[in-house]
Amino acid sequence: MAATEHYLDGEELHPIDIVETLAEHHAWDFDRVGDDQIAMAVEGQWRTYSITLAWSPYDETLRLICTFEMEPPEHRLPQLYEALNTTNDMVWDGAFTYWHEQRLMVFRYGLVLAGGLVAGTEQLGRLISSAVGNCERFYPAFQLVNWSDKSVEAAMQVAMAEAYGRA
Repeated sequence: MAATEHYLDGEELHPIDIVETLAEHHAWDFDRVGDDQIAMAVEGQWRTYSITLAWSPYDETLRLICTFEMEPPEHRLPQLYEALNTTNDMVWDGAFTYWHEQRLMVFRYGLVLAGGLVAGTEQLGRLISSAVGNCERFYPAFQLVNWSDKSVEAAMQVAMAEAYGRA
């Protein structure tokens, strides 16, 4: 049985209900913050990522925010911001930003579901896995920018190509 089949008897599929089912299926720690919001922790290779998805019925948008802690030295912030610009040129399905006060690296994405569109399990699963995948891909480059004397161009080389499979 598909993860969304038990919702089909209702009048509409709520995207946060589907995400909660995905979180249960993957055994991710999660907290249903409210009817329109869920927060969860997803374990990656480099770290555990905090993911929040929130549904806005007003503008019919599902917002994803994936964060992880990052505390770069103040003198490396210009290089980090340059790396973020370079990274965002390479990512098509979201964008990175750095929240300095909270010391958080943030990957954001908004999925517009206007006109009564419904996102299915596969689409929402891909949304989450893409966010984690992008964080995993660029985390080493951000670390090199922050903690080495490498140039942004040299640090970004570790994220130039996506790796497929496992060694």
